[in-house]
Amino acid sequence: MSDNVVHLHKNTDPAPVTTLTVVPEPAPAKPIPLWVRSGRAVRTAVTHDVTKASARAMARHTLFVAGGAKIAAKRTWDGRTASRYERMFRAAEAAGNHELAAEWEERGQHFREARHRRRMDLLTSPIDAAKGVAVGAGVGIGSLVALGVVMAIATKDVTQVVTPLMATVKFINLLITVVRVVWGPQSLVIGSLLALLALWAVGSKQQAAPAWALPDNVRNGEGEPITPSIVVKALRDLGVPALRTAIKDMGDAGAGMLGPIRIAGCGVEVDVTLPSGVSTIEVQNRRRKLAENLTRHEHEVFITIPQAARTVRLWVADSGALDEPIGPSPLVTDETLKADYAKGRAPWGQDLRGDAAALSVYQRHLLITGLSNQGKTAALRALALWAALDRSVEFWVGDLKGVGDWAMFEGLATRFIQGPTDDHVIQVTKMLEDAVEEMNRRLMAPPGTQFPALIVNVDEAQVAFMCPLKDEEGRFYGGSKATSRYFMAARKLHNQGRAVNVLLWQGTQDPTDQNLPKLVREGAHTRASLALGTEQQSRMALGDKAVNGGAAPHLLRPGLDKGTLVIASDGIKVPAGQSSITVRTHYISTEEAHAIADRAKALRDGVTTLTVVEQGEERDQLADIASVLGDAPRVLTADVLKRLSTLSSDAYGRWTPGDLKRVLEDAGADPYKSDGRMVVGRDRVLRALANRDTDGSASADG
Repeated sequence: MSDNVVHLHKNTDPAPVTTLTVVPEPAPAKPIPLWVRSGRAVRTAVTHDVTKASARAMARHTLFVAGGAKIAAKRTWDGRTASRYERMFRAAEAAGNHELAAEWEERGQHFREARHRRRMDLLTSPIDAAKGVAVGAGVGIGSLVALGVVMAIATKDVTQVVTPLMATVKFINLLITVVRVVWGPQSLVIGSLLALLALWAVGSKQQAAPAWALPDNVRNGEGEPITPSIVVKALRDLGVPALRTAIKDMGDAGAGMLGPIRIAGCGVEVDVTLPSGVSTIEVQNRRRKLAENLTRHEHEVFITIPQAARTVRLWVADSGALDEPIGPSPLVTDETLKADYAKGRAPWGQDLRGDAAALSVYQRHLLITGLSNQGKTAALRALALWAALDRSVEFWVGDLKGVGDWAMFEGLATRFIQGPTDDHVIQVTKMLEDAVEEMNRRLMAPPGTQFPALIVNVDEAQVAFMCPLKDEEGRFYGGSKATSRYFMAARKLHNQGRAVNVLLWQGTQDPTDQNLPKLVREGAHTRASLALGTEQQSRMALGDKAVNGGAAPHLLRPGLDKGTLVIASDGIKVPAGQSSITVRTHYISTEEAHAIADRAKALRDGVTTLTVVEQGEERDQLADIASVLGDAPRVLTADVLKRLSTLSSDAYGRWTPGDLKRVLEDAGADPYKSDGRMVVGRDRVLRALANRDTDGSASADG
């Protein structure tokens, strides 16, 4: 029992009984063999990060020596042979530059001639050297003998004649002995070490080691600077056989394809002249692979086509730079900022170089498109807020989204329609048709007449184009036929509106032929696009010329590149030779937009905003007339009819001047002539309204 544990349990029964329970101790764990523990320790040591890093470092520095030796050998070979000139000649020939090829061929010929002369000189150099040594030795020995003769005469000892000569011989022998003793073994070791150090320095500078042996920060390429050799390697490995063959023939001279690498904002820019037989489209179609070869993400490399033939322009961002937000809009930071519609430019954002991107909206129709929730409304609203800071600009706004994104324009725009229903589409369509009438009125004015800008702004225009309703005459409000009312009004504004400063700005989602007809999108002078799904949509948004020139909104990242626009317009500074520019727009929040709108309202004398009303609602005709007059002392009867129609097309859409005259005469506020035209007097209408209310005779005629 000595090896067991005894537990005493007391029974609670009336007759107490003490029992003994024997519990055996657990068997001792079986010891782990020494060879297993040693194996685990070895495996842990071998797989440890420190061990792997140390092994990689040892391999890296060893391979630096081998790589440096290879580079030094190649440089020596280039210096001793005409291979450099041959490579440059082939590079120029492959690039189609025959003049430069002839120049390098001539240089190579001069090098060969000079080398031939040096080799011929080597044939006679031993004889010349022997003669020189003999002459020098003779002169030296003669001088020593002469010195000995002088010493012999002075000492009257003939043996002194050879004393200087023997002393010189002994001194030379002593120097040889000292060098042999002191530097003999060490010189070989030190010389070898110096040679290895020199080769290591060359290999280290050129990172001449396999990728697996390089440090993590170098192998991952994060922040790796763009150099000519990196660009050439990226192009060589692009998968274009003709390009790879041409670069292989060029050797290191493949860098001859590259222009200077210039710092451009948060990245660098370089022009690449492609060899003969390689088209620019072959490089454009491999954007992702090129970006990966440059250790960048696809969205960090942009390929455009400058004016030079067979040339692509690469803009490569610093790693992660495009994911950092840009600063706030000057409209937010500078409360004293004002706009000039004719001569100014709206501060819209920054280009990829980091420079301010400003857009001129003077006499330019505008179209902004993109996928949903990418910042389309914010980009369009930012331009409108800037233009609103010019008190001469009048706005008519149709927001077919209807969630309050344009609410700050109520009290700023003279017409404001907000809502997504078909009834709102009808109101917006009539607003465009009224803009056409205003355009026609201005066109009838004498030549040279200057008109203030009228900007008709329709957000979510695809809702209008896709409206299925017909009017009383059977014409569709939506669609893209000659009988489609919204479509035809937009076309008329595009055709002649800019000449008299009547402009149409539209924002639309996901462009297709159904929700954005071809004739409408091509009528915009400024076309901008956020992220899109396909290249075909990019062509619809910006046009074939811009996409063929490198514009690629379909390569922007939905959600990650919010507010990034690709713009095709002559109203913004586009780099020479390019057809588009990429801009990261400033984001203006709804609260900030309200503050800017309040500043714009303060610049004006007061604006009466006509808003849409629900159909079928009972109308107080005299009160409605008073509301549309605004603060003006008198308004043309034709303008009053337009405003009433905008206020409620159901109630006033079919009104004639006779209907308006009847209501006013009944109220005692007869219209009258001013400068030969019929007008409605504001004071008369307000007086009649006040007298009616005082008499308790208010009516609600429908």
